[in-house]
Amino acid sequence: MFDLIVQNASLPDGRTGMTIAVKDGRIAAVAAAFDGVAVNTIDAAGQLVSPPFVDSHFHMDATLSYGLPRVNQSGTLLEGIELWGELKPDLTVAAIRERAEKLCHWAIARGTLAIRSHVDVCDPRLLAVEALLAVRERFKKVIDLQLVAFPQDGLLRSPAAMENLTRALDMGVDVVGGIPHFERTMDQGAESIRRLCELAANRGLMVDMHCDESDDPWSRHIETLAFHTQRLGLHGRVTGSHLTSMHSMDNYYVSKLLPLMAEAQVNAVANPLINITLQGRQDTYPKRRGMTRVKELLAAGVNVAFGHDCVMDPWYSFGSHDMLEVAHMGLHVAQMTGTEEIRRIFDAVTINGARLLGLEDYGMEPGCRADMIVLQAGDVHEAIRLRPARLFVIRRGNVIATTPPVVSRLSLEGEKKVDVDFRHSR
Repeated sequence: MFDLIVQNASLPDGRTGMTIAVKDGRIAAVAAAFDGVAVNTIDAAGQLVSPPFVDSHFHMDATLSYGLPRVNQSGTLLEGIELWGELKPDLTVAAIRERAEKLCHWAIARGTLAIRSHVDVCDPRLLAVEALLAVRERFKKVIDLQLVAFPQDGLLRSPAAMENLTRALDMGVDVVGGIPHFERTMDQGAESIRRLCELAANRGLMVDMHCDESDDPWSRHIETLAFHTQRLGLHGRVTGSHLTSMHSMDNYYVSKLLPLMAEAQVNAVANPLINITLQGRQDTYPKRRGMTRVKELLAAGVNVAFGHDCVMDPWYSFGSHDMLEVAHMGLHVAQMTGTEEIRRIFDAVTINGARLLGLEDYGMEPGCRADMIVLQAGDVHEAIRLRPARLFVIRRGNVIATTPPVVSRLSLEGEKKVDVDFRHSR
């Protein structure tokens, strides 16, 4: 007797008509023909069944703070930073926690069951750290929430930032963060990378740095990050987030940089919604796209994942924490519309993110944790095109969220009623 069977499922790798059997919170079998009895059975009816979405880069301490203390009138990065500075003195653990918990509910409903969230540690009160540690504990049975100690005002630029960051790690924060391009000089940025990577190596932790988040082609901290990754043997445990300066670098330099990143096994995170919104603001025309070289990084063998980054905060007034919206934007900006490229974009919000976070037993094969989502779409292409309803969200074999199929019914004079779900049979 199985706990759950999902019948007639289509999988992201293209397999169709599959049956997925779950026992004791893990996938027991995946087969085209399968005889078995279960406590619960779901007929996927040919719909796409995928492992849950992974948000590889987010800021949960600021989420849903849109309008506090005022609206970002210009919509720019600099005004967003200014707003966050104004809001900081009024932050409370309760308020941060309330917003973050609401966001977690949104994430679950969207089928996002793993999130890496950066948390600002430059406030010596560490209110955000306290709040998000409590949120992580509350939702640990349904969301893999990984926290990054993020010195948002600069490790060397902000007084006591290193002390605060170390305290945050001692409190239980998972990952060492940084923002080298925000230091006062390139040299100080490089020094911050050295110190933070050594701290991570000494503690056996992963590293995730906001790196080269600018339009400056000479902002090359990712090179330094890859160097220290190699020097300290941190292969596979280091991530460079944003990397937007790469879209402005000349091709010759990038041709040297990509193999360096691949050799060091540095992960890369692009945040399509935010990168395309905030970068290139000073350009007239032609205007730069503002997102890192996703296609080229993937071709070089670099693990690339996507993040939502922001939802209704001082920097971004939109979003509902839908990782398919992120994939949709990323696909267009990266111009990755080939058949295999579309599949790789879907990977950027699923398996690539799981690899980056170090999630164990993630996937749709026997032995993996029985975490999955049933989408109102037939395949990966249709899922990204429609950003459809998550019909079932399943965690360890238990259904934790459901959404009825979304269908519009047309009543036209003189004609039969027509149901529209925007699917296109092929």
